[in-house]
Amino acid sequence: MAVAHVAAGVKNRRKARRPAMPASRHDVVIAGASFAGLALAVALRKAAGAELRIAVLDGAAAGAPAAQDLRAFALSAASVHLLTAIGVWPRVSHAAQPVTAIKLTAGRLESPLRQTLLNYDNHTEAGEPASTIVPASVLRDALVAATTETGVPVVPNAQIQHITPSPSSLAIDCGQDRKFETALLVAADGRRSPSRELMGIKTIGWTYPQTAIVTTVSHGQDHRGIATQHFLEAGPFAILPLPGGRRSSLVWSETREAAARIMALDDAGFLAELEQRFGGILGTLALDGPRAAHPLELHHARSLVADRFALTGDAARGVHPIAGQGLNLGLRDVAALTEVITDARRLGLDIGAPEGLARYERWRRFDSVVSAAAMDGINRLFSNDNPILRTVREAGLGLTERLPGLKRLLVSEAAGLTGTMPKLLNGELP
Repeated sequence: MAVAHVAAGVKNRRKARRPAMPASRHDVVIAGASFAGLALAVALRKAAGAELRIAVLDGAAAGAPAAQDLRAFALSAASVHLLTAIGVWPRVSHAAQPVTAIKLTAGRLESPLRQTLLNYDNHTEAGEPASTIVPASVLRDALVAATTETGVPVVPNAQIQHITPSPSSLAIDCGQDRKFETALLVAADGRRSPSRELMGIKTIGWTYPQTAIVTTVSHGQDHRGIATQHFLEAGPFAILPLPGGRRSSLVWSETREAAARIMALDDAGFLAELEQRFGGILGTLALDGPRAAHPLELHHARSLVADRFALTGDAARGVHPIAGQGLNLGLRDVAALTEVITDARRLGLDIGAPEGLARYERWRRFDSVVSAAAMDGINRLFSNDNPILRTVREAGLGLTERLPGLKRLLVSEAAGLTGTMPKLLNGELP
């Protein structure tokens, strides 16, 4: 027994004496292989070249199948410019459907009538679509392929457990003797963002009494590229056109109770609920894919930066999907941060220094806060049946319908082509 104890002690001392693996050193470490995270990795490699040492820490295990994502994104013209500049758009364009026009309607669920509140052409003054619908799965595959092609390493099963700051870097510990050191850590690890929590950045926000249901349908009539947003008492019902003319992606908001009931229905019952909300447009409907449900919430980080740390995408804010702007906001973050980093590097400055991060925060904070508030306000204005609010919103939209200048402003805002824009949103590498 004593010999066994001695042997165990020697073994433990040998373990204790084993030298720790040195930290892997990088200029930029991106936490999260999200849409924003991968886009940032590709953008930085394209703009700054291989000399900028980049790594992406993916929390998913190696070889783990990606979770099925049934969503389709309404990419703004500015987002398309960015994806084109970094070489991703050619991998996506075959599955993209330009939105030719946008139609806003309203009515009660039990009524077959659909009052048109607003109907406008969805092209910019340059003649390009202000928004284009792209399936989420296609965009993810394109970003993964582009990241691999550019040679940016993606480290699997890398879940950050500790972050230790020093004057010149951050030390990142992912457990299992995997350590990283970086001049700048960028959070792109989702709404719950473990790295944001470790860096002590708080968020403000709330949970909506709504659930978003997502699915794909085929229909008997051609959608002609028209996106329809139908406002019901429980929330918006969005019909987003897909390539081919007779398929559409659906995103609709329901109360939690109604969503649970609808999701529990068989296909025939689920289709009947869809037909009631379609109101007879686009002809005969058929389900063309599975369905999914997502609880809705709003959150916004109190700060977009900390010591050698920046937030992007859903780690920075989560907005209501009513106008499909969540990913576009994340790609605007990517464009601004890419420009801030490459400008600092060309000047020989520390890319994680407070001055550069302050520039990023100034660039993105106002747009981020205003967009989140606008999506929340639109949802609250339209997701109810208050007769006073109904009168106000219908009068306001009716006025917009008669003012072509205001319509052009709406198109420019949806296209992401207003304000001081980073070069990537104009299709140029910084």
